[in-house]
Amino acid sequence: MASSLNLLFPLLLISIFSSISIASYHPLDPLSPSELTQVHTILKKSITTRRNMTFHYVGLDEPDKPFVQSWLSNNNIKNIPPRKAFVIVRYDGKTHEIVVDLSTNSISSNKVYKGSGYPLLTPEEQTVANELPFKYPPFLASMKKRGLSLKEVVCVSMSIGWFGEGKTSRVVKVVGYYMNGTVNLYMRPIEGITITVDLDQMKIVEYLDREIVTIPKAEGTEYRESKQDGPLGSTISMKMNGQKINVSGHTVRWDNWEFHVSFDMRGGAMLSLASFYDPDKDERRQVIYQGHVAELFVPYMDLTEDWYYRTFFDSGEFGAGLCTVPLEPLRDCPENAVYLDGHFVGLDGTPAKIPNAMCLFERYAGNTLWRHTETAIAGKLLTEAIPETTLVVRSVFTLSNYDYIVDWEFKRTGTIKITTGLSGMLEVRADKYTHADQIKEEVYGAIIAENTLGTNHDHFLSFYLDLDIDGQANSFVKNKLTTKRVNGNGSKRKSYWTVVSETVKTESEAKLKLGSGNTELLVVNPNKKTNVGNSVGYRLVPESVVGPLLSEDDYPQIRAAFSNYNVWVTPYNKSEKYASGIYVDQGHGDDTLAVWTLRDREIENKDIVVWYTLGFHHAPHQEDFPIMPTLTGGFELRPTNFFDHNPLLNSKPSKKVNLT
Repeated sequence: MASSLNLLFPLLLISIFSSISIASYHPLDPLSPSELTQVHTILKKSITTRRNMTFHYVGLDEPDKPFVQSWLSNNNIKNIPPRKAFVIVRYDGKTHEIVVDLSTNSISSNKVYKGSGYPLLTPEEQTVANELPFKYPPFLASMKKRGLSLKEVVCVSMSIGWFGEGKTSRVVKVVGYYMNGTVNLYMRPIEGITITVDLDQMKIVEYLDREIVTIPKAEGTEYRESKQDGPLGSTISMKMNGQKINVSGHTVRWDNWEFHVSFDMRGGAMLSLASFYDPDKDERRQVIYQGHVAELFVPYMDLTEDWYYRTFFDSGEFGAGLCTVPLEPLRDCPENAVYLDGHFVGLDGTPAKIPNAMCLFERYAGNTLWRHTETAIAGKLLTEAIPETTLVVRSVFTLSNYDYIVDWEFKRTGTIKITTGLSGMLEVRADKYTHADQIKEEVYGAIIAENTLGTNHDHFLSFYLDLDIDGQANSFVKNKLTTKRVNGNGSKRKSYWTVVSETVKTESEAKLKLGSGNTELLVVNPNKKTNVGNSVGYRLVPESVVGPLLSEDDYPQIRAAFSNYNVWVTPYNKSEKYASGIYVDQGHGDDTLAVWTLRDREIENKDIVVWYTLGFHHAPHQEDFPIMPTLTGGFELRPTNFFDHNPLLNSKPSKKVNLT
């Protein structure tokens, strides 16, 4: 299920931020509160409209990549490109894309978007939509007919998807839940009622009450630690005496790593300009230009009238940034954590803040960096074991019932591990069944409690990975581990395997459905070699691999075609940042990663972007009730001939070095 902050939490997590920050000196710094205010002021003064102007996205209009690289190389703060904002607003019934030049206090461009789909749904308009049923006589009659106390009812907005329609209105579905003895409202859905709200008119345009379904009981749905009979576990306490986290503005330095972290209304946590200091070369070497969550697709498999449309694009419809929640010290992050806030704008364009939107902390979980016990030397037993300490950048975004924990973990060996954790509540359907033996029909899931069906569903997360391995000119290489038969009598063996390398030429050749585990995926810089002649590179190391089960002609899958393959590679294009396009709400899937790659552009020895999709098929079980233990998946970006040897051996002291 996906909806932004619902009626229970209408902007409680968002506090208005009025202080003015010092001007930024990094070209990729997010817009500061004062700059967000400046954008609001410019637009209000410059645009005359018959209706209220609503703000759906305001973010940094990033400078062109060559400008950023030039600034980084020269470390010259006087050479920063002009600060600009990219803004998506609606007024007079149209969606406008506006570029604001903050250096000149002017609008550079104002274009009306005429394609399919609508911009991000905002928390404020969803809150208003969720309140409409409580003043709507048919809804009040439905609640009375069911014997429900109105003060215990909570309404939540849901996107409606797209199923082949032509012109559509900007509408959402609103569904009801019942508390009355529990705060876990998601386990008590009110089925049989369909409410459609037009957001532009802000009124109910369709209402259906088809049937009364038994609401699951509140008993057994409590999940809060304070309400349990015994403690669930201790808080996180971990003080490190190892590396020191240095945060200067939005630039982070730890061990040999240096990177930039920022916050975006849609993308959430954005990692940029990650580089690693190589002690042998005495230089800082590029690894990632930018990385972030590119989309999150969650289709449910229930085909009934109240459920078929629940095929959510959580990032593109609701915004991973807008749904980011404050992290709880000693709960989400240990006591040694450093916190960063996130800034964005509300529906009226005024700045707001999510405190503790991201945390950074060192982690020592008892893992071993490397070890060896030598037993072959006569009379000696030599053991070398090095403990591993890593740096974690964490954020959490909550889409009503589901919570997504995203970690970027930097290791001292040059590896970056990306992990996604899923927790929160299942999306459940109320039904008449109290025992599995009663079910004789297709219920699109499984019974997990009395009158409670956990619906089958998927989670597909796409990650945008603009890798610049030792520079921008990179290639994508598939190393296939291939079995070969032994010919002749030269060996008593009959078979062996060898590595067959293929440098991918075009986008169509780069699309991969993983699963066999017999192929290494590398991004290499063919223009840079190690001391023994190998191309320097990084490889993508997936964990468990999952692909879609919907047919490719199904409407939700057309919109989520990025999940058809685990790996895509495209040439860098500043405008191609999100796998499902910019306008996802009711979009037709006509401006997505799958469409862009139809051009089959060349990607060899180019500035390229890797898109990786990880997934989870979730067939619910009783252990997921009433709250789901965290389920994790992820992948690594691991140095592959990037260093001449283990980079931590014979290391020279780290020092600040300009990136060239």
